[in-house]
Amino acid sequence: MRFRHRDNSLVHLSYCTNMHPAEDLEGIIAQLHNYAGPVRRLLGWPVLGVGLWLPAPAARHLAADPKAVSMLRRTLEVEQLEVVTLNGFPYQAFQAEVVKGAVYRPDWLERARLDYTLDLAVVLHQLLPEDAAEGSISTLPFGWRTRFPEGTASADAAMFHVATELQALAEEWGRPVRLAVEPEPGCVVETMDAGVRSVSRLGVPGWIGMCLDAAHLATQFEDESVLDLCETENVRVYKAQVSNALRVDEPDRKWLSEFAEPRFMHQIRQRDGYGEDDLTEQTGQTFDPEQEWRVHYHLPLDQTERTTQSELRNTLQALVGGQTAKTHHLDVETYTWSVLPGAHRPRSSQELIKGIAGELNWTADRLTELGLEPIR
Repeated sequence: MRFRHRDNSLVHLSYCTNMHPAEDLEGIIAQLHNYAGPVRRLLGWPVLGVGLWLPAPAARHLAADPKAVSMLRRTLEVEQLEVVTLNGFPYQAFQAEVVKGAVYRPDWLERARLDYTLDLAVVLHQLLPEDAAEGSISTLPFGWRTRFPEGTASADAAMFHVATELQALAEEWGRPVRLAVEPEPGCVVETMDAGVRSVSRLGVPGWIGMCLDAAHLATQFEDESVLDLCETENVRVYKAQVSNALRVDEPDRKWLSEFAEPRFMHQIRQRDGYGEDDLTEQTGQTFDPEQEWRVHYHLPLDQTERTTQSELRNTLQALVGGQTAKTHHLDVETYTWSVLPGAHRPRSSQELIKGIAGELNWTADRLTELGLEPIR
């Protein structure tokens, strides 16, 4: 779905496909037919944006095979879908039985991360709609913090190399594809504040910027004022992920154990900055029960109880509610449908399709309230 901002620019709304397990082109095409297409039809939208997640083997295949790209493009056309952004954070097997810390490897110390990112850029150039101004690829914030005892100099060099390659690709294809660093609790770059300063240090503002994930922002007790720092440091938000984190602010917290699950990392942060790296059934023994906690657990956007939805609304207001759009790519990213506590977990493909459509409708309504005009 596209919206016209009051500054006359286009804002693209999509949903991220990393909730669907697929490791090859056949699986990606199947998920577009089985989920994205039905979501679009349920919404009644003429075009639906998808923030594609391409695992590394599929990205390599597509980057090397024009016929494979043609197959993917044809599927997008048939299902009336469009792609302006890719999720390049998970490398592969993101819906495996156990993911946890594996999602952070390979990191920006490893050549495989650089190669994967450039494969994604080559593919995205071939998928962009003809009238799209630019593409974006979100990526992990260097890597998990314990992997970087000597700092990020090597990773900085890898990202700088990617920036030069992105510039060369833009000259070849006529439009830019930009890299967006996504801060996450527990990583080298946990906060938007630190991320903006790290990206500014790279000195390639036209090619590397930020991916603001609203759930991560709220989990770290940051707020939308960080966008002022983006302007000061000349760092653009090339992409924002529309997401809703878990809020824990009541004295009785025994219920929190139902969110402990074996697949994903769910970092916890306390308002004073204390935190743990993952939610377990024992979580809370070292926390202050009088303080609010927030958990990196993406919940459906329309869920209000025990969530950071109010912070998400403020973030959307700051991003696209002003006189100029601070980002042009909004990607709904609730990848946790398969691990939600029982009553909230979809029991069928049709229930999942309905849930995704509900999130997109919720976001579209917020954008319309902020004065954006839906155009198709």
